[in-house]
Amino acid sequence: MTYTPVPTDPALAPVRINLLSDTQTRPTPAMRAAMADAPVGDEQIGDDPTVNALCARVAGLLGKEAAVFMPSGTMCNVAATLVHCRPGDEILAHPTAHLISREGGAHAALGGFQVTAVPGADGQFTPAAFKAALHPRNRYEPPQTLVSVEQTANIGGGTIWPKTALDEIVAIARDHRMATHMDGARLLNACVATGISAPEMSEGWDSVWLDFTKGLGAPLGAAMAGSRDFIDEVWRWKQRLGGSMRQAGTSAAGCLYSLDHHVERLKDDHTNARVLAGGLAQIEGMVVQQPQTNLVFFDPAGTGVTGAAMVAALRQRGVLLATMDGRIRACTHLDVSAAMIEETLGLVRDIVRAA
Repeated sequence: MTYTPVPTDPALAPVRINLLSDTQTRPTPAMRAAMADAPVGDEQIGDDPTVNALCARVAGLLGKEAAVFMPSGTMCNVAATLVHCRPGDEILAHPTAHLISREGGAHAALGGFQVTAVPGADGQFTPAAFKAALHPRNRYEPPQTLVSVEQTANIGGGTIWPKTALDEIVAIARDHRMATHMDGARLLNACVATGISAPEMSEGWDSVWLDFTKGLGAPLGAAMAGSRDFIDEVWRWKQRLGGSMRQAGTSAAGCLYSLDHHVERLKDDHTNARVLAGGLAQIEGMVVQQPQTNLVFFDPAGTGVTGAAMVAALRQRGVLLATMDGRIRACTHLDVSAAMIEETLGLVRDIVRAA
C-alpha cells in the first residue's frame, strides 16, 4: 500500500475543493450547536447521558446487544482483534484492508497476531478464496480465529460487498469455529446505495463498527457493536489503550446529529461521484473505475499526464486530492457540491489540454 501525500507549500492556492477524503468534512453549524448543548458526564463510569444514548442508538441500528463509543475506527479494529484473538492467532483479511495496510502494524505489535492476506478483485475476496485459505487445525500452523471484511472496500474503489457473499463468509467461518469482524467505516454508504438495512448488512457478524468522521461528517468518534460480553471485553481494552474519556458527550452529540441528519444525504455524495467519474471517462486516455459509492479512482497516465503531476496541478488550482497505489482517489462528501464537481472536471480538462 502506497500513499502519496499532497504538497504542503504555504504558497499554494488555498484549498477550495477538498476531494482528499470524506474525513475532511467539517461539522456544520447545526451540528456544532447540538454539540455545545449536549448534556455530559463521566464517560468512564457510564455517567454521560449523551454517550449512553449514542451507544444504545448504534446497538439498535446494527442489530446488536450493546455498543461502545471509541475515539477512532483504528481503535475499534485494534480492540476487536485483541478481544477475538490470542497471541499467535491468524486473522484473514483482504491485502488492502485497513487491518493490514493502514494501521501501522498495530495488530502484530499489540496482539502478536499473524494477519494473512486473502486476495481478490476490487478490495474483496470471494467466499471460495476464503475457504481455500483455511487449513486444518493442528499444532504446526497458527489457529485461524478471525475473518475480517471492510464495508465498503476503500482501496478497492469504495466497492460494496454483496450481501450474499457476506452471508457465505459468515457460514464458512461458523463451520470452522472462527469469529467474524466487519470494519464498517463506510457501512452506511453501502446501506444507502443498496437499500439493505444496517442490521441486515451486519447480520451474523460478531463485531461491527461505524465511523462518524467520514461521510457522516462528525469531527470525532466511532462506535462498535456486538454482544454484551464482547463489548465488556472491548471496554477493558479501551481502558488499556487510553480510549476511555470523560465528558465525551460533546463529541457523541455530533455523532447523534449525523445519524439524524447525514445518512440519507449520502446518496448525494454517490451522485456526485458518478458525475465526476462520468466526466472523467469522457476524457480520452483517462482510465476510470466506475464508483459504487463515494470514491472515484482514476489514472490519467493515458492522457500524457502522470497521476502525481495531475495531483500537483490541481493543488495549484485549489483542488486537493492524492494518489493511492498508483491511482488518484477523489472522495465526495457533504462539503463537496455538484458545482465543485463540475469545476473540478473543467480544471482536469484544462490540465490535459495543456499537456
